Amino acid sequence: MKKNRENSKLQFERAQKVIPGGVNSPARAFKAVGGNPLFIDKAVGSKIIDIDGNEYIDFVNSWGPHLFGHKPPFILEAIYKALEKGISFGAPVEGETKLAELIIELVPQVEMVRMVNSGTEATMSAIRLARGYTGKNKIIKFEGCYHGHADSFLVMAGSGALTNQAPTSPGITAGVLNDTLIARYNDLKSVETIVESNNDIACIIIEPIAGNMGVIKADDDFISGLRRICDENDILLIFDEVMTGFRVSPSGACGLYNIRPDLICFGKIIGGGLPVGAYAGKKEIMQHISPSGKIYQAGTLSGNPVAMASGIATLEFIKANLDLYEELERKGAFLENGFKQVLKKYDLNYFISRVGSMFCLFFIDTEVRNYDDAIKCDTELFSKYFWSMLDEGIYLPASQFESYFISLAHSNEDLENTIKAFEKTIKNFNVSIG
Repeated sequence: MKKNRENSKLQFERAQKVIPGGVNSPARAFKAVGGNPLFIDKAVGSKIIDIDGNEYIDFVNSWGPHLFGHKPPFILEAIYKALEKGISFGAPVEGETKLAELIIELVPQVEMVRMVNSGTEATMSAIRLARGYTGKNKIIKFEGCYHGHADSFLVMAGSGALTNQAPTSPGITAGVLNDTLIARYNDLKSVETIVESNNDIACIIIEPIAGNMGVIKADDDFISGLRRICDENDILLIFDEVMTGFRVSPSGACGLYNIRPDLICFGKIIGGGLPVGAYAGKKEIMQHISPSGKIYQAGTLSGNPVAMASGIATLEFIKANLDLYEELERKGAFLENGFKQVLKKYDLNYFISRVGSMFCLFFIDTEVRNYDDAIKCDTELFSKYFWSMLDEGIYLPASQFESYFISLAHSNEDLENTIKAFEKTIKNFNVSIG
């Protein structure tokens, strides 16, 4: 049933007069699906409610941070207690050390942590550290992987850049392009070829489970091959776990692969929904960051006490409830199997990829393993699917190239209703887009 979204439409018109494109992050725009974004009024648990009063089962979850759903009481309590003491001091607080200790305890591959304010800050700082530590200039990234909006990462990027058909952004200098080498995801030979012809490579950065060209898991042999190449050529291996950190396992993708990267970038979940990021890794490398070393990076609000309190509450809950990942796996498998049964019933073979609580339906009938596969998806069909699901009360990312996020707050009834909405959508693919 088509919902009334008139207030969202009016607010979007108002926003476009003072904000570029009407949004403060392109991922929030509905440009790729041909309509206006929803303006959200409030949220609790698995549900969000827009300013027109429409309620939706939320699979965006603020693009990943809400492992427990919206407004979990234990995180709210931690935030309130921190606010009573102050909002920001621009000085060290105990919470910074405590959160770093929790990250180190849960992720054995980490020895030291530097807090920042976003995933983009974490990744851009990590590659600066890699360049400073190795004395080399170039980086290797992969087609379709998105590591934030720093210049180097917008060369053949995923996520919003891919959705809006701008894989290379204007404003990137020739020098940055020259220093950014592009390899093919899940193709070790493409990496080997680049490394053989370049001796100035500081690092390889990768989303070990890409969540910005859909959900694409790197092959085990591919990841272990990257580790070998880096070891043989004095190159640092950086895992971008801004999305996967503490979502796919208690120790993120590192734990799934049992691989030790040299540096790891975190965000999203480590702030419990508040703005936060971190880069971390081996002590011998991290000690080169100022003030203990010469590689400079700073941030006025880094280690903000309120964000630290939220992150501590999140990781302490995870530490005390490690079986929550079994529950997330159960919920993810339930949704995946439900979608597959519907597709089988209607003799369709769209590709579904899932790793734990990260899920994506690709509108293509072949396996998706890299950027080249992802861009062959039927985005017009995705658009119809998106609007139909929205009208059925299911809030999904407005892009074929984004992950859905399942939370502990999603009930069996939520998942069953989502599967019912999916079947209704599949039966009626001639829905109007609006």
